[in-house]
Amino acid sequence: MGIEIERKFLVATGEGWRRPDALVFSQGYLNRAAERTVRVRIAGARAFLTIKGKSRGASRAEFEYEIPVADARELLALCEGPLIEKTRHTLEVEGTRWEVDEFHGANAGLVLAEVELAHEDQPFARPAWLGAEVTGDERYYNSRLSEHPFSAW
Repeated sequence: MGIEIERKFLVATGEGWRRPDALVFSQGYLNRAAERTVRVRIAGARAFLTIKGKSRGASRAEFEYEIPVADARELLALCEGPLIEKTRHTLEVEGTRWEVDEFHGANAGLVLAEVELAHEDQPFARPAWLGAEVTGDERYYNSRLSEHPFSAW
């Protein structure tokens, strides 16, 4: 079983996280139950089907499979609610890989940074642009943003 250990933060200042090779994502949810989410994502020229279990702290089960982009487009049409549109900037800060998502559409104005860790108490450098931690705040889950977009808060 795959386990994802992830901490999530708001991006507070500056634009030092922007990267010219950022990928555009389109994703939707086939299921958004409390016990699991089933996500379809097109990321640039690749597509994925991902199943995630219920979060327990910063950890949860995660299974991800690459699928054909044509299949992903058809699955996105079956998804519940509006799609999440975002641009992902990936960068390394002092040996730690960060993913910064700049949201578009109904979630425009929201910028979140995520760091995946080997264990929940793993230390990591905090970039100058990092804001408040929102790990565990369900409002910032992508599955929740597809139901309750940032612009409606």
